[in-house]
Amino acid sequence: MRGEQNLKEAIIQNLKDAGCNKEIIDEFLKLFSKENKAEMLSLLTKYRKKLLEKIHKNEKELDVLDYLILDLKNNNYKNV
Repeated sequence: MRGEQNLKEAIIQNLKDAGCNKEIIDEFLKLFSKENKAEMLSLLTKYRKKLLEKIHKNEKELDVLDYLILDLKNNNYKNV
């Protein structure tokens, strides 16, 4: 029983470290208690996809900033 509690606490910490909110954690724990591995994987995969979409959005924003910085360094804005 103690081992199961330690496992549950470790899972909760992992989910928090991954940025999961309370709703996702609660849903995961509900699925975990039912030993519904397929749905647990589905939930984590969906969350991973959302994180990856955020990364791609941030990459695009960084590209735009890098372009602006390069233009400024190359004095392409001489009237500024």
